[in-house]
Amino acid sequence: MHTSILSFRARADVALSDPKLKLAIDRTTGTAERKRAAALAAFPQFDAARDRGKRIKDHVIEHFDHYLLEFERNAIASGAQVHWASTADEASRIVVDLCRKANAKRVTRVKSMLGEEIGLPHALDAAGIERVETDLAEHIVQLGGDRPSHIVWPSMHRTREQVSEMFKQAHRVPHTEETIEAMVDSARRELRDKFLSADVSISGANFLLADTGATCTVTNEGNAELTTSPPRMHIVTAGIEKLVPSLPHAFALLRLLVRSATGADVTQYTTFHCGPKKPGDLDGPEEFHIVLVDNGRTKMLAEAGLREMLRCIRCGACMNHCVVFRQMGGHAYGGTYPGPMGAVLTPVFDGLEQTRDLPHACTLNGKCQEVCPVDIPLPTLLRGWRDRSWREGLEPAAMRFGMGIFTFVASRPWLYKLGASVAVRAMRLFGRGGRIRSMPGLGAWTEHRDFPAPEGRTFMARYASGEGRQK
Repeated sequence: MHTSILSFRARADVALSDPKLKLAIDRTTGTAERKRAAALAAFPQFDAARDRGKRIKDHVIEHFDHYLLEFERNAIASGAQVHWASTADEASRIVVDLCRKANAKRVTRVKSMLGEEIGLPHALDAAGIERVETDLAEHIVQLGGDRPSHIVWPSMHRTREQVSEMFKQAHRVPHTEETIEAMVDSARRELRDKFLSADVSISGANFLLADTGATCTVTNEGNAELTTSPPRMHIVTAGIEKLVPSLPHAFALLRLLVRSATGADVTQYTTFHCGPKKPGDLDGPEEFHIVLVDNGRTKMLAEAGLREMLRCIRCGACMNHCVVFRQMGGHAYGGTYPGPMGAVLTPVFDGLEQTRDLPHACTLNGKCQEVCPVDIPLPTLLRGWRDRSWREGLEPAAMRFGMGIFTFVASRPWLYKLGASVAVRAMRLFGRGGRIRSMPGLGAWTEHRDFPAPEGRTFMARYASGEGRQK
């Protein structure tokens, strides 16, 4: 999937103008933040677990070729068929060809951001194959004709009131009571027969276990298990960075993933798939395929400034705590992955020239790195993209001119001090009740929210006078 053709500024403007979107974002991210904090308070070993998780991922990155070959060898030994895809288009083509080979009329999918990354929903639709999203949030996204707006809660851009209306219009036997439980029952009734009549199931993988060739999937709804068992073919699509050496390493990372994503100790379901159905098995697929996707990951491996991003375990904590994401949600980022991790990854997939605004959509307050369960230096990686954009001449002339003016002023302390003093005085003139509702030069800010008016003198003036210092 490629970045939306609308500019980042246009997408952000649409998002900031939507009060219902802000309500939906606040509900979800606020809950996620509180639950994560409670989970970490009850898990004092988190820092040690975080350090171990980082070392596991760094070890795999350092020995990528070894673990990739080990995984392939053991997966084939288990009866799986392994496919390699260097690009998103190639990965989608492999999956669609497998579905056609199986003469599939209907496929069921488990939520997978890798599937979104390679454009699989669109590829299946274009091939005329009925696609049924079985994750409740993805079901909402499919009914709305949307894209996921969060990697853990794909439909977080919808309020429960909006979802209720969608279900009443689309479901054969919709709910009559306005409760979450009634809406879940409505979705269950709608999807049940589709689970059982699908020809092919498609899932992602949270981890790839090198020593057994197994894949690991975690969910909270049980839809993954019901999706992957009845059909005669199961296809797993996974990025190659999902590798771990063995089961204990997967569980070490699961302790971080679940607490960081949902604030729970464990997910409701943790499932391992290892090859097709064996003689004597009561259920399971007759064919088991694994599509290993590169799509820029080896490029990240080769670049010192990006390889730390391969540690990402897709928990979403960075976006739940990002002050920018919490204002405009995920669609404004345009690509598959939103938030700070998306601002690092999207230029890899879609090119920096098309996405150079994303690394700038960050205050660099460092909160994303602070909450990252594998300590990815996201602010540093974002600054790296900014540096590259500047060096490659991608920044617009207005930006370069503005930075030139700022450099000239900032390198002359007397001029900077004078300019800051004048700016503070001017801003106070436009302030009412401590807020600035409009002011020349602040239009991009005050169009959707007020700007805090300065309370007094400049920071430098207050510091020079000793104001606020401890005696």
